Amino acid sequence: MSWTALRIELAPREKSGPIAWREAGKGPPILLIHTAGLNADAWEPQIAMLRQRRWVVAADLPGHGKSDMLAEGAGLADYVAAMAGLIEALGSPPLPVIGHSLGALIALGLALDYPDKVAAVVGLNTAYCRDALARGAVEARAAQVAKGRIDTAGPIARWFPFDRTGELARHVESWIRKTDPKGYAAAYRVLATADRAYEGRVGNLACPSLFITGVSDSNATPAMSDHLAHEAPGGRSLAIPGANHLPNLTHSMETTNAIQAFLKTVKSI
Repeated sequence: MSWTALRIELAPREKSGPIAWREAGKGPPILLIHTAGLNADAWEPQIAMLRQRRWVVAADLPGHGKSDMLAEGAGLADYVAAMAGLIEALGSPPLPVIGHSLGALIALGLALDYPDKVAAVVGLNTAYCRDALARGAVEARAAQVAKGRIDTAGPIARWFPFDRTGELARHVESWIRKTDPKGYAAAYRVLATADRAYEGRVGNLACPSLFITGVSDSNATPAMSDHLAHEAPGGRSLAIPGANHLPNLTHSMETTNAIQAFLKTVKSI
């Protein structure tokens, strides 16, 4: 089931310090972190499903949505620290963190560097140890974004190869166009260069982990998710048939069901 079948009326954003977020539901907390160029609204289907039993917090990345920019030159660790600050501000106990793409790298960083704040981690479409060809391609895109050349046709073609003009594709394109160009460029630079940030450290994860991607994702491949799951103690991986880089939107039900099934195995949350 896709995004269109799970649309809901989202509550206005909240904000604490530099980070804004949307929230819904009651119960044990869960944090959702999107990727570069999007915003908290990208989790709408997951908010709709998870709010039935959880307090769902979907954050805007720094420089996205209503969140403030980080200092110029900020790296992955700064994005991780910003989200750790949000968890602290929420007064939350250790909670599951679900991240997509750049958000997945941030979620991993939270689990590794702030283990007292994270009870479980789910990485959607996590780029890990790209080869030279893939790294060159993403770095070239980051360079174009840094110059203010915001190409929406490229991402839409990669993410929606069979439905480039559909409602969801148009909606995602509108999110990219609304994102602050400086915030987008800063986040994309981190996304392009941080795929090896945790190389040699994933084995230190102290919480349960699940890595999900789309079978057809050539940027964050099933092999990358398998690699992460193999290195993480008790890690698991899943590739969703027919999905590409946005399974949380194109294959919302399958993705959220997999997350919920995983969380049910983590008794402490």
